[in-house]
Amino acid sequence: MFVRIKTSPNSPKKSVQIVKSVRSGKTVSQKIVRHVGTALDEEELIKLKELAEFYKAKLEAESNPTLFSPETIAEMAIEARKVKEEEKSSLKVNLKNLREEARVIVGIHEVYGSIYKDLGFDKVIKNPQRNVAANKNLFNIVMARIANPSSKRASVMELEKDFGVKISLEGVYKMMDKLDDKAIEKIEQLSYSNAQKILKEKIKVVFYDCTTLYFESFSEDELKQNGYSKDMKFNQPQVLLGLISTSEGLPIGYEVYTGSQYEGSTLKDAVEKLKEKYELEKVVVVADSGLLTEENQDMLDSEGLEYILGARIKNMSKKIEKQILDKSQYRKLTEEGSEEIREIELSPNRRLIVTYSIKRAEKDRRDREKAVNKLKKKISKSKNPASLISNYGYKKYIKIEGKTKVELDEAKLAKSAAWDGLHGIITNKKELSAEEILDYYHQLWQIEENFRISKHDLRIRPIYHWTPKRVKAHIAISFMALVCVRHLEYRVKRQYKKLSPEVIRNELLHSQCSILKDISTNKKYCLPSKTTQEMKKIYQTVGKKISSVPFEIK
Repeated sequence: MFVRIKTSPNSPKKSVQIVKSVRSGKTVSQKIVRHVGTALDEEELIKLKELAEFYKAKLEAESNPTLFSPETIAEMAIEARKVKEEEKSSLKVNLKNLREEARVIVGIHEVYGSIYKDLGFDKVIKNPQRNVAANKNLFNIVMARIANPSSKRASVMELEKDFGVKISLEGVYKMMDKLDDKAIEKIEQLSYSNAQKILKEKIKVVFYDCTTLYFESFSEDELKQNGYSKDMKFNQPQVLLGLISTSEGLPIGYEVYTGSQYEGSTLKDAVEKLKEKYELEKVVVVADSGLLTEENQDMLDSEGLEYILGARIKNMSKKIEKQILDKSQYRKLTEEGSEEIREIELSPNRRLIVTYSIKRAEKDRRDREKAVNKLKKKISKSKNPASLISNYGYKKYIKIEGKTKVELDEAKLAKSAAWDGLHGIITNKKELSAEEILDYYHQLWQIEENFRISKHDLRIRPIYHWTPKRVKAHIAISFMALVCVRHLEYRVKRQYKKLSPEVIRNELLHSQCSILKDISTNKKYCLPSKTTQEMKKIYQTVGKKISSVPFEIK
């Protein structure tokens, strides 16, 4: 089995295929095992070749697959659909004898189930042969979180109602108790190793950021504690989640911290974890300004790591501040663009890269005007000026006259306007140009997208569990779902086109089967739902064909 690049005359397109040699008598021919995708340029070709090598390794490892008998009607439908078209005989059925026995969603389990198995998540819980039920419950709960995230109780009910999968809530909780530190470590190791295999190289750039996850509770313990909440839930306990991703947005690790911990203090722990668990020769840490402290920069320098960190340019020294605000020293980033850039040396090892954007300046101006208009209304109506003074969002624009009079500070407003459109990055990476550093930093949106998917698509919060062990198990399940979602998104993008996780999820939720029973013969048949072009392409991404032709479930 090998990867073949096939070209077409008079066309820039190149097809990437996995091929094996087949002998028939004395003749040897080549059979396409899997068509991976078509590349339009060299960059796409490299990515598709990397993906093809990943698939080839999986196919070779699974040359002798173990089959198990289906336990539910939905599983029977999924297994029966695997029969080749030429092996399906014509169906002779009296339609009057058919009754619908169930209608199940199969797309989530078929496609994301394939990704889940590819990643090795099906053997996360130790002693897989002895813990078949626990691993199966874990698989179904991860699928439920991808399909329609909800509480564990609601997930159990929806799995039976919509997916034809029956598991008990007690079984789910027992499974969660088996997700101990070793299982979580295995989940992270599998996430890292699979990202490395797909990207076909050692991971040299990692993106790190933190977010908070709140609880539907008001009581604290050793893990969930009150702290600075990014969800503005300051009166509810929370945990702090630190997430590590590749530049392609593939999650490779995470850590859970107490809710009261300052996010800047987590970077040292994340770096130690990277060096201890993963084979990293030379890595660049990219992170937002929330992690920018002098201590963190010194720590990264001492560890011999390169970094690209968002800068807090308004907190710089007067000398640096003057250089930042001197627009005459900026140059155009591109000839046709409106964005400008300049570099400022902070020390022999560190430099500050500042950009100015007209679009960003306009947004900053609108945001400030909105805040000021809101403040004016507050001032005119407020009988308690102290309430405005204690609000940081208002405090920076007001001044106090005497004991009771509050008014806008025009000098503060003018000073704030001078910073409109400016953004800074601090780095110790010397060999890259300012433009290249900026490109790296712009990729930070990938980890922000991971948090968006985790919080909104997978609804990782609020958390309804109370014990630290169950909380960690819930986050591990959500992380597994995130890894599956991002890996499928990456493959669809490389092999077809960019589709959002929400679009992919919606397509797979509409891949359904009606299970029909012939009351005269007791035979069961599957009537697949209508397939769309997007649905077919998503299935092809994981090496599966989808058909709307009815078939018998044997």
